Amino acid sequence: MNDSVAIDAKRILLRYGAPISVLDSVSQTHRIEFAREVAKTALPERQARLRELLIENDYIVIEEDD
Repeated sequence: MNDSVAIDAKRILLRYGAPISVLDSVSQTHRIEFAREVAKTALPERQARLRELLIENDYIVIEEDD
């Protein structure tokens, strides 16, 4: 994969709210996949969509209170 694509993907994810500590654990393939998905999402919904992707792929774990 081209390094510039990976770098651009990381910038997009950071721009839309991916925490650096989480992003460090996201594979390069997922970074690019997520960035492409976010880019296709309507601007006001991009941050929420990125969060959904991170949760769906277990990069962010939401703990529920009992």
